[in-house]
Order: sequence, then structure tokens, then C-alpha cells
Amino acid sequence: MQFTEEQIAFRDSVRKVVDKHVAPIAAEIDETDRFPREIVDLFGELGLMQLWVPERYGGPDGNLTMMCIAREEVSRVSPACATIAGLNTMFIMPLLHFGTEEQRQRFLPEVAKGGVVTAIAISEPQAGSDVSAIATRAVRDGDSWVINGRKQWCSYGVEADFIVLMARTSDASGSAGISAFVLEPKKMKGITFGRHERKMGWRGAPNTPIFLDDVRVPAGNLIGEEGNGFRASMRALDLNRPTIGAQCVGMAQGALDASVAYAKERKQFKRSIAEFQGIQFMLADMAIQIEAARALVYECAQAGDAGDWKRLTYLASMAKCFASDMAMKVTTDAVQVFGGYGYTKDYPVERWMRDAKLAQIFEGTNQIQRVVIARDLLGA
Repeated sequence: MQFTEEQIAFRDSVRKVVDKHVAPIAAEIDETDRFPREIVDLFGELGLMQLWVPERYGGPDGNLTMMCIAREEVSRVSPACATIAGLNTMFIMPLLHFGTEEQRQRFLPEVAKGGVVTAIAISEPQAGSDVSAIATRAVRDGDSWVINGRKQWCSYGVEADFIVLMARTSDASGSAGISAFVLEPKKMKGITFGRHERKMGWRGAPNTPIFLDDVRVPAGNLIGEEGNGFRASMRALDLNRPTIGAQCVGMAQGALDASVAYAKERKQFKRSIAEFQGIQFMLADMAIQIEAARALVYECAQAGDAGDWKRLTYLASMAKCFASDMAMKVTTDAVQVFGGYGYTKDYPVERWMRDAKLAQIFEGTNQIQRVVIARDLLGA
């Protein structure tokens, strides 16, 4: 994809911020698994967290391409910190596409201020890939809904000011009975969080279970119409998956850059290992795969920016699946280039390899992405 001058300027500005503020703390964040609040504050000031909030609500009025650019750049040094760029996308999208104007006027200007952390709660212990198996229940009680249940794998939920939560509001089969609500966990009673999951990668991006015990939610916090929750969550995922692909491109690019630099410096048999054809071919294959994934990610981003929803769903699954598989291969090869040093924490490639493995699983496993692609091909 050929970027415009504006997009290039945006990319370069993000790169400068990353090199100055994110690169110096990336290893420490992984080591301690701490939530980098200073990055939230910084990205909020720069408009990166709330990138997709439209201008009419006080936001930067960004788009999917800009989201992918930002996440690719940050992921060159830290995929975990990259999730903070555009973090609020999964909260913003259901409101933009399915919410009421009153809800948009109420919540989006708050998010547009920057520094506000949001989350989306879809998965449950028995409802991961199978979203239609959601058991968390919302029951209407006068001017409120009362919610009981449990959510799992809620990224940033424990830090969030607002959470979009999916709950079952009727006994309709499958996804038809699922609705979306805005929770305000710092104001509403009955919301508690479990322990932080101890993940192998994307450390610093907290994942915690959410327990909901008679949580009373105002009727005005139901997003759009009852029963639209599944559609809202799928639209949000379609628009977020390409950004996961961009993060995978970024971490793979970081791994390639580090491998090229190391291969030039590391000497064996009285010459740099970059002179050996075996290493050269590995580096060349890494570069080929990265460029192919990058092209797919930005082709998908263009479809999203054009509002081509049918093509977006198809390409989003491709971009997330192909790019994360690519990142796993490239980072594994990077560890190999570094040899014995590759699996020590003195170098970043082992961290990127761990991060790449997570990317193959979350936001819809790559097996599920292949199901989505096959269904589209077969017209199922």
C-alpha cells in the first residue's frame, strides 16, 4: 500500500514517540507485568487511545488505516503497549454502529478527552470461540437491568472506566438473545475482579475475570436495541482484528531488524554470520513474509475505511490469521539467528516470540479465523 503524505507524517510522529518513550521501558514492562499508566497518559494526550472517536464528539476522527499504522509502529518494540494505541476502539465501535445518538453524546466526548481506559467483556469460561454460548444474564427490573454472571479474559477491564459487556437478555436460541450494555465499574456496585492472569506474552496488558453479582445497570445503558449484542461484538471484532494483524507485522519487523543487526555483528569462523547463505536465506524469507502480511493488513484496512463490511469480515480473519502465523514463524527464526543468546532475556527476540504465540490465540483463534474464511468461500 502506498501511504499518503499525511499517513507518512503520522507514522513518523508515532515512531519518534515510541523510540523515546516506549522502547526504554518495554523489557521492564514484560519483566514486571505492570500496567504502564504513563503510556496511557501519553497516548491519551497524543490522541492515540481515542483515535477512532469522530470529530463531532471531540475526537481525532481517525480510521482503520491510522489504527493499523499506530499499532504496527508501537509493536516494533512492545506489542503489549501497542494495544494502548487505539485501546478504546472496542468500546467505541458498538456505540457508533448500534448505539443511540444520546449514548454517543454521553460517552464518546468523555473518551475523547484522552486517558480514559475502556474494555469489552465477551468471553466466559465456557464461551470463548463460541460467543453464542454466553450465560451471563441480564433481567429487566423497572428502569434498570440486573446482571449476574462471570466474564473471562477481559483485557484492561480491571483498569477500565467503561466496559461494554455482552449478556443474555432472552431465551432466544444462539446469539439472538444477546444484548450489549455499558458498565461503569468504578460507580456500579456488585462488580469485582479476579486475579490477573499470568500470561506468557503481552505482559503489562492485564487480563482478569469479572464477577457480576446483582449489578444494577440503567436501562439507558443498553446499547441500541435488545438482542443486538452479538452483531455489535462481531462488528467490533471485525474492525479490531486487522489491528492485531498490524501488531504482528510490527513485532515481526522488530525481530527482523534485530536479526539483521545481530547477524552483521556476530562472528563465527572469522567472519560475520551475515555472510553465510543459510542465514541470508532465513533473513530473506522473514522479509518476504512480513511484506506479504503488511500488504494484506492494509488491504483489509482500506476495506474497513470504505465501509465494505462483507469484504472486511473475510479480510479481517485473513489478516489476523496470516499475520499472527507469520509473526510466530519470523520470531522463531529470529531466536534461531541469535543462537544461544536468542533464548535469553538479554535480547528482545524471545519476548517477541512469546508475544507472537498469544496473537495466534486471542481475538479469535486462528482455527476460528479459518472457519470464517471457509464459510465465506463456501457461501455457508
